[in-house]
Amino acid sequence: MHRGLLFPAALVLCAVPAFAQEPDAEGCRDHPLLSRFPGFRIQRCTQHAFSTHAFLMGRKEVPVEGRYTEIMYALNEGAKAPAPVAVHRNIQNALARVGGVQVGNNGEGDQYYKVAKDGAEVWVHVNAVIAEQYLLRIVEKGEMKQEVVADAAALGAGIKAEGRIAVYGILFDTGRSEIKPGSEVALQEIAKLLKGQPALRLHVVGHTDNVAGLELNMKLSRARAEAVVAALTGSYGISSARLIPHGIGPIAPVASNDKEAGRAKNRRVELVKQ
Repeated sequence: MHRGLLFPAALVLCAVPAFAQEPDAEGCRDHPLLSRFPGFRIQRCTQHAFSTHAFLMGRKEVPVEGRYTEIMYALNEGAKAPAPVAVHRNIQNALARVGGVQVGNNGEGDQYYKVAKDGAEVWVHVNAVIAEQYLLRIVEKGEMKQEVVADAAALGAGIKAEGRIAVYGILFDTGRSEIKPGSEVALQEIAKLLKGQPALRLHVVGHTDNVAGLELNMKLSRARAEAVVAALTGSYGISSARLIPHGIGPIAPVASNDKEAGRAKNRRVELVKQ
């Protein structure tokens, strides 16, 4: 679940010229972490309680999930346009004052920052290429509140129709096999399915995306499947004779691994009828 922002506002420091401030787009405001560069208005904004964005860390893209804010700033009429480097340097200095560090820079007007304090993280992507506008993408890292979980009837219907069903409500940290809190509803529904159909036996199959090596993902997917079997037998009273864990890593994707949306679909547990 999302954790609230724990950082004081970081101010973009710059002398304020004289100009007429134009109104911001309806419903838009500055993010609490950063004020705007003087002379700019908010042209548009987007906010999601939970989304993902890829941040450049060194030469590697790192997807970060959590509360997402996107703000496009445009220069007011009559205001003097700053050089893009001035926008970047102001934001860099402001974030440094609250412990932020630059983690990536693509050399083409995109800079990436991470601010960490008291167990919370905020990631900032700044795009400033031209003098008349700049774009902020900010993710306050946090877990999604699981809103939709297939119930036992839906799981059973999927298995009856196709012999298998994908389950996305069982949660793991990146690279880990321990089941996270928030997975209980999905596990309860699987147990309910099995208790309602005493003759049903299942292969519990772990799947991953293709990030990291094949051998590592094969082991990870197997360990996650074993963790699901252990939870069902240890906490929900399902006989271990009815469940066989398997791990096939990234070799049976259901979507392209080229983008995070596809990778998220590939990270799943499947129940396959024996």
